[in-house]
Amino acid sequence: MSPPRSIEIDLQRQRLRYFEQGRMVREYWVSTAANGPGELRNSECTPRGRHAIARKIGAGASAGTVFSGRLPTGEVWSPEFAATQPPGRDWILTRILWLTGLEPGFNQGGEVDTFARYIYLHGTPDTSPLGAVGSRGCVRLRNVDIIELFDCVEEGDPVWLFP
Repeated sequence: MSPPRSIEIDLQRQRLRYFEQGRMVREYWVSTAANGPGELRNSECTPRGRHAIARKIGAGASAGTVFSGRLPTGEVWSPEFAATQPPGRDWILTRILWLTGLEPGFNQGGEVDTFARYIYLHGTPDTSPLGAVGSRGCVRLRNVDIIELFDCVEEGDPVWLFP
């Protein structure tokens, strides 16, 4: 029997598919790690395997809200604001779906713990390319897409990341 809701992320195709009762209802372009798939702490790789949504952060925040340490900074991303910031800043915007690994020794615990690595699904600037790798381990989505997805899922929903 299929879970009520689930997410599959295809790291090769850079696509996220959202399912309800086993039926795909939405598909989004994403951007995963520039360093490719991997589970090790400090690798800046996107972890593979079975995960779940551990925490939903940012409900009601406006599109473009900037987060740091999972807290809103009071800033809203815009090209003008971004131009005043250090180059190469890894923007975490709008909403956060914080993942936890479900496979002990692979993506849970020790040096491979997805939750301890702060791996999220989150919004990204509209200027960030999607459909191609580029993140530091997280899964980036358009702000409008992360808002839509955030409103559909619950903590505990399964997320499968595969090569």
